[in-house]
Amino acid sequence: MVEVAIIGASGYTALELFKLLLRHPHVRVVSAVSRDGQHPKIAELHPSLAGRVDLRTEEFDPDRLARQVQAAFLGLPHGAAQAAAAPLIERGIKVFDLSADYRLKDPHQYVQWYGESHADTINLAHAVYGLPEIYRDEIRSATLVAVPGCYPTSAILALSPLLAGNLIQPASIIIDSKSGVSGAGRTPKLTTHFPECNESVSAYNIGKHRHTPEIEQILSDVAGSPVQVLFTPHLIPMDRGILSTSYATLARPISVDVLRQTFREYYQGEPFVRVVDAAPGTKNVTHSNYCDVAVHVVRDRVVVVSAIDNLIKGASGAAVQCFNLVHGFPETTGLA
Repeated sequence: MVEVAIIGASGYTALELFKLLLRHPHVRVVSAVSRDGQHPKIAELHPSLAGRVDLRTEEFDPDRLARQVQAAFLGLPHGAAQAAAAPLIERGIKVFDLSADYRLKDPHQYVQWYGESHADTINLAHAVYGLPEIYRDEIRSATLVAVPGCYPTSAILALSPLLAGNLIQPASIIIDSKSGVSGAGRTPKLTTHFPECNESVSAYNIGKHRHTPEIEQILSDVAGSPVQVLFTPHLIPMDRGILSTSYATLARPISVDVLRQTFREYYQGEPFVRVVDAAPGTKNVTHSNYCDVAVHVVRDRVVVVSAIDNLIKGASGAAVQCFNLVHGFPETTGLA
């Protein structure tokens, strides 16, 4: 058994982590950390866990955690995750960070997109991006895993086969993504208040969404040369799920049958990527760790539609998938 802590225990991703790890045969959650000074019980924060989790939240104490756990999942806001990750790593604890703090390899980009200096560049240098479909071997030996953002997961898995095969023009990529409201987190905001977002679809952060450099960094790595994308996210009035439609100009004429075969070969053996013929919907992947991908050709352009559950494959499920790789468990444990 691996004893683990969930740090930032009040959020939606924490709830999903609890549910996934409760059915993991090799994990015991022994500590839940929250910045709520009243130390509520987990069942008070997440009533669906009543009778299933008998823990009360605690203050963050790295020395205590070092005596209790071998791994920690961080569900903290950016900035706060850095302050927690560094002392845990110093004490030999494996860290799976669900914030944005360790995703961007260049600390100058972090300043540009997040508006503050990175305080832990030492650990940033050896953090591994937690997308197993691209970085499986590196994840196996990682001490610190930067779990991908939800939008980037949907876009990267949609476009990687095309860029790896030099099948599209890298400067032509447009990504149109739509997310359920849970992607904004549990903290109340005006834009996610029910009367504001119900029965409405809206674009936001056009040209300046913080997931843009993350998408470009990984796609450039896949392509072996710089890639720039035009990424526009949208908020839609549903609880969970992401649907991304990605467009690009083909480098040369290719039939849809050849492209579908290319996708199937690229993802052959991947347990959580399903290449489908018809454009997927978010309900097909809800509460699962799957990413469904469909590729189409329209005139000289390729259109790829991908669907994930933003809280599972886009967050907590990906973290557990990486946890399994680091600890030598079958990758699907607790997720299938």
